[in-house]
Amino acid sequence: MKKHTENYLRNEARDRECQVRIPGVCNKDKSTTVLVHPNNKSVFSVGVGQKPGDMFGAHCCSACHDVIDGRVPTRWPALQVLAWFYEGCFRTQNILLQEGKICTT
Repeated sequence: MKKHTENYLRNEARDRECQVRIPGVCNKDKSTTVLVHPNNKSVFSVGVGQKPGDMFGAHCCSACHDVIDGRVPTRWPALQVLAWFYEGCFRTQNILLQEGKICTT
């Protein structure tokens, strides 16, 4: 994927609803939404300081992002947070597909 496409998907996250939606955490503030990448290096074969492609990101508010990145503790088990994150990735992809911002071919 080319650099301009990467930035395009990141820019698409602005002013969007959070798709991760961690209960009791999500601030629902569209102005804080960014494209959040997974940290699972074993799945995406990326090195230290690298991120997988933006295609695998989720539209995510700042509060959910802080929990996903481990900056803020939560009462939820790590695997549950990860499940919500990946659901958010799928919801984000579905939204972008429906809007014609990404395609399957």
